[in-house]
Amino acid sequence: MDSGQNGYNQQPLGESEVFLDFQNQLSRAATVNRSVLLVGERGSGKELAARRLHFLSPRWQQNLVTVNCAALPPSLIETELFGYEQGAFTGAQKTRKGRFEEAEGGTLFLDEIGIIPLEVQEKILRVVEYGTYERVGSSVTHETNVRIIGATNADLPQLCRDGKFKEDLLDRLSFEVLFLPPLRKRNDDILLLANYFAAKMALECGRKEMPVLSDKVLHTLQTYSWPGNVRELKNVIERAVYRSDNASIEQITLDPFDNPYNDGKEEVSLPAQEAEKHPLELSRYEQAREEQDIAYLKKALETSGGNQKEAAKLLGLTYDQLRGLYRKYQERL
Repeated sequence: MDSGQNGYNQQPLGESEVFLDFQNQLSRAATVNRSVLLVGERGSGKELAARRLHFLSPRWQQNLVTVNCAALPPSLIETELFGYEQGAFTGAQKTRKGRFEEAEGGTLFLDEIGIIPLEVQEKILRVVEYGTYERVGSSVTHETNVRIIGATNADLPQLCRDGKFKEDLLDRLSFEVLFLPPLRKRNDDILLLANYFAAKMALECGRKEMPVLSDKVLHTLQTYSWPGNVRELKNVIERAVYRSDNASIEQITLDPFDNPYNDGKEEVSLPAQEAEKHPLELSRYEQAREEQDIAYLKKALETSGGNQKEAAKLLGLTYDQLRGLYRKYQERL
């Protein structure tokens, strides 16, 4: 749980037009006592945005309570949010407050809101509509005054169409929907953030000189797609600073799982055996192109964890283009 009295210590950092526009939208939404949904890719700063929404709001002196729904088993989300009475179930030896009660008068931040079970969504809907709820195992109605901020990287309207999210709840939570810009759309901020993370890591390591990123490193930072966004950039820079023997940062490791002893590792391309067997046989053009498409598609889906929209972005394709390829080669993937 975060207390408003602790202050807001983490300031967002950026100067790109898209970033500043998002911050303006966020500041405007903070002043209105309505629910807000934050939609963004992993590592794009959804929790930081939620904190800023709270501390810029009239509720800033009250509690900000954070619940990471992805970190809880679905069966425990209801008791976590609403609390329970003594004897409500085996092991409930005493009454426990829920997160709504802890956030009274303040803000409840529901991270990964898209995975909340439907039966719990029904209870949240009642809170949003009527400001009331019951603890698990109790018929006593409690009134509450809490602002809900939800965050997700999922497509909530699609989840509604799939029957996995209640449309009524989505309607009431989406007074304002703010989309966090991914780092690849904030090109002007990449070097600013990289230098900031480098300086902080140097201080942490007790270095006397501030790090200097080489031209090669700077080029790599600006041309990489950053699927993990700001969190990934932070890890890459901090790792490079701590590994360097001096202030000059000449190389970075984008993939910490790149095994230096795996001599057989290859870039995405035609299998080596196939390339040797068919050295530019013109009659194989169509087959070779299909093999290349499949190889790239497999790699993109693997990198994105099966997220087709993210895979499309990695390949520089539209979502419809990737879906077309996926349907074409589905049986060979």
